[in-house]
Amino acid sequence: MVKYLINGGFPLVGSVRISGAKNSALKLMAASLLTTGKVTLHNVPLINDVFTMADVLREIGADVTIGPDSVEIDASGELHHTTPYELVRKMRASIVVMGPLLARLHRARIAMPGGCNIGPRQINFHLSGLEKLGARINADHGFINVATNGLTGDVISLDYPSVGATENVMMAACMARGRTVIESAAREPEIIDLAKFLSSMGANISGAGSDTIIIEGVEELGGATHTVIPDRIEAGTFMVAAAVTEGEVEVEGINPLDLEIFISKLRAVGVDIKEFDHSVRCKGEGGYSSVDISTLPHPGFPTDLQAPMIVLLSLARGHSIVTENVFENRFGFVDELNRLGASVRVSGHHAVVHGDSRLEGTIVEAPDLRAGAALVLAALAASGTTEVGRIGHIDRGYESFEQKLQGLGADIQRVEVETNDRSHFIAPFN
Repeated sequence: MVKYLINGGFPLVGSVRISGAKNSALKLMAASLLTTGKVTLHNVPLINDVFTMADVLREIGADVTIGPDSVEIDASGELHHTTPYELVRKMRASIVVMGPLLARLHRARIAMPGGCNIGPRQINFHLSGLEKLGARINADHGFINVATNGLTGDVISLDYPSVGATENVMMAACMARGRTVIESAAREPEIIDLAKFLSSMGANISGAGSDTIIIEGVEELGGATHTVIPDRIEAGTFMVAAAVTEGEVEVEGINPLDLEIFISKLRAVGVDIKEFDHSVRCKGEGGYSSVDISTLPHPGFPTDLQAPMIVLLSLARGHSIVTENVFENRFGFVDELNRLGASVRVSGHHAVVHGDSRLEGTIVEAPDLRAGAALVLAALAASGTTEVGRIGHIDRGYESFEQKLQGLGADIQRVEVETNDRSHFIAPFN
């Protein structure tokens, strides 16, 4: 087992280049199943979730080659319609192979997905959308079975702007007969990235980035080369890191417009931010003010940056109210943060953050991906030494996390820990 040892209290200074977006790369890899042509994806982060998705695709029958900064996928051979439980349980995003398999093979058998334990992420939005396109659906022994005699376009009004459901329906509809209209579609930058990729393969898609996406079905898709967009969540994490350590960090290789609401909240707290075409400079000087936050689907405040923001608010004057509207268990890290000296009280979908906390090093464990990163930020702001365990969660979504922090002056080390407890070898449904 591995953990981080962090000596906090040092300002982060310098520049950091942001990797490709995890939440985009995984869906683009799944979309490669739609074509017999070769797919090349550049700017793919080398993280555990990417390795897991590569293994899922290999089990399906695709040939996947991972290079230093790119992934090549060849799904021209005979494909299998079943995804193995042992892999899918590790990562909820694996559910998005359902749409491509349904379009390509007219059937799919998908193990119920795992991932981070941040609350129920209902797949009924996915299933109802695919059902409208002509899929027959049943479940047995932990698997979802979908089949069709041929997909036909329809008007699909999502009850919630689910990113995964929007992506699954988009991919399935690309080769459905006729027109598909997705109403109340997700508007995230990752949706736009997927639409651009599918269009480069020959799909006919319009409206991505709005709440109405229109897909005109085509008979087949070809290979393509595409560069993954920067990871806005990683970018936000490093911006908060600069703020909580009262440092100055230039976050490079991003689109600031993708973080407009988040940046506005950082400024309201008192963080000095200068925006450029493809970077932001973030300077923290302390004396922060409390603000209230409500997470919402894009373009609202991103739920994935809620935990890092709570760390920052714990250092601000006064008290802040954070409302989680996306995932009900996003506050599962609060007890660990309070162990470091924060004062956060949770009531339902709300967290009251009492500021002016003096964080001090202790032993904590990462309960999930984003919470794990937030605890690292808290440790960097704390006095003394902090041990952060279960960092495998962090490895799922952040490429070279400690190396990038070290490059900014952080005193952080990854260390091996001997243990007889083998529970960490089993990925929880979290």
